Amino acid sequence: MSTYILGIESSCDDTSAAVLKNTQLLSNVIANQDVHKMYGGVVPELASRAHQQNIIPVVDYALSKAKIKKNQLSAIAFTRGPGLLGSLLVGTSFAKSFSLGLGIPMVEVDHLKAHILSHFIRDEEGMDKPKFPFLCLTVSGGHTQIVKVESATTMTVIGKTIDDAAGEAFDKVAKIMGLPYPGGPEIDKLAKIGDPHAFTFPASSMKGLDFSFSGLKTSFLYFLRDNLKIDDNFIDNNKADLSASIQYTIIKMLLNKLKRAAKETGIKEIAIAGGVSANSGLRSSLISLADEQGWKTFIPEFQFTTDNAAMIAIAGYFKFLNGEFATQDVVPYARSRF
Repeated sequence: MSTYILGIESSCDDTSAAVLKNTQLLSNVIANQDVHKMYGGVVPELASRAHQQNIIPVVDYALSKAKIKKNQLSAIAFTRGPGLLGSLLVGTSFAKSFSLGLGIPMVEVDHLKAHILSHFIRDEEGMDKPKFPFLCLTVSGGHTQIVKVESATTMTVIGKTIDDAAGEAFDKVAKIMGLPYPGGPEIDKLAKIGDPHAFTFPASSMKGLDFSFSGLKTSFLYFLRDNLKIDDNFIDNNKADLSASIQYTIIKMLLNKLKRAAKETGIKEIAIAGGVSANSGLRSSLISLADEQGWKTFIPEFQFTTDNAAMIAIAGYFKFLNGEFATQDVVPYARSRF
């Protein structure tokens, strides 16, 4: 018997709904919020208001695109956290109401675990997927972690950032250079035509498997400050090289820790996930390192790198199989519990 899961994602500024038939993707609809661009970052109050406007039409379109009726749904999976509390409340409240109205269970999903499980969404026939246990480098604007994944429901964080996330570092240095929001993709675009060895920035060498990116951001800021005293047009004249150099440094920090984690655990099945996993430099560098180390790597499709409901639905599917259902008194959480 087929299981149909409706996934709902509203952790930040994208309202998304998706439908899975078991692990097969039937639809994945995302409504973006362009209003935040003029502010150079997400405004929480505006985000939650936009979710309220978007969630019903997005869910309706996802069901229509999947060509199923709402009474065919087996369960509703929703992002409980982490994320912006106001945004999460919209998705959680909708899931509760829809669950009650249809008389079907709902499943709470951790956003970070969902990113990892996006590798198990079947979008095309014959797609390869990681074998347990595997390591996953989860990199986004809010989180940077190395996770040992033993099963779809058993995961352990073995390394994480002690301050800023890698994605935040990309966005902050982009903002310093006057690049448009979101800055990460702009850095990636410019880095393709720049020299990654033009400038040298200090790569943090934290003990163990943890990361730190705050020092790198400060070093970059001071480097620009000193050079702008000499040349007022230093940034404009060196944007590509600056982008390539900072991207090279961040990727080096990420992959050095991932290499160490693989050595310590003996695991050679390696995956990446999260918004920064769309970065072309990270993807190509991981492939090169995998060839050198004898790893088998798993890189998500671009549609599954950013926040999306398909990953919520697949995480919900595995919990549904285990009978792990949420109750109506469930509340969202802003900070990671993973």
